[in-house]
Amino acid sequence: MASDLSIWLYNRGVVSLIGTVLPAHWFGPKPPAVDTLAPADEPLKLEIVAHCWQYAHLLAYQLQSLVEHTPDAVQLQYTLYYCEEDTKTVELIHHYDSKAVDRIMWNWCPIAKTELMRRAIGRNRSALSTTANWIWFADCDLIFHEGCLASLAQAVPDSRARMVFPSSEQITDLLPSTDPMVNVDPLENPEPAVDRARFSTGTIEKAKGAFQIVHGDVARQCGYCPQLRPYQRPTPHWRKTFEDTAFRKLIRDQGTPVAITGLHRIRHQAKGRYRQGGLLSRLRGLIRTLRGA
Repeated sequence: MASDLSIWLYNRGVVSLIGTVLPAHWFGPKPPAVDTLAPADEPLKLEIVAHCWQYAHLLAYQLQSLVEHTPDAVQLQYTLYYCEEDTKTVELIHHYDSKAVDRIMWNWCPIAKTELMRRAIGRNRSALSTTANWIWFADCDLIFHEGCLASLAQAVPDSRARMVFPSSEQITDLLPSTDPMVNVDPLENPEPAVDRARFSTGTIEKAKGAFQIVHGDVARQCGYCPQLRPYQRPTPHWRKTFEDTAFRKLIRDQGTPVAITGLHRIRHQAKGRYRQGGLLSRLRGLIRTLRGA
């Protein structure tokens, strides 16, 4: 709790001043000028970066969607940060690692749980090391259904932006853990089917969290908040991702909306990444229920 409070104060204090009172170059390298960004290759080289802790039941949908719907127009590297303690995720990885899929390179990255709990650590490593034209910082509850990556490949070659984001998504209602869509055993059913009738269209108003698709030149030059030490410090428990706001300030870009079809997201009430049963966990669940988020 004290650490969450200190990060909140840091974000509301120092981070809110970046780019206004405090020069952004104090906190990270200057991003490349938009007119110097390299054009995308054909096929598009894309890296998707996700983190998973006790979300194997959602990750199964994501991995299956990539196997079924990665088009010829995309050469994909899929990077997943996970922890060996999460045995269901490990077993699911073994299932998909056995699949030789054209156009997909699996990049499984086991890390210590204390590093997994601070999402910026993995994102920074991938940003600095990516060889992709574009890198999508995602969450494992996204489903890249039919047309999703193909429409991205059509949108980004003409984009003169450091970051883009989907202008819309297909999204479910807020689902309890007892709902059949969420209550999937990934070991018994590692390739779950998506009931698209349960999704409706939602508007995405800004680049945030799982909707940040960054030009590879920007990622390689800027990393993901590498000089903001609180966001690169391992922690025993999941921390809110305040660093996403800082990242957008450091790259001097809030994102350009682009038309991406087929992107689905499962809204789920139970959060496996938080300690279950505690006061904060119950409070977060109540807030999500009231907000319908």
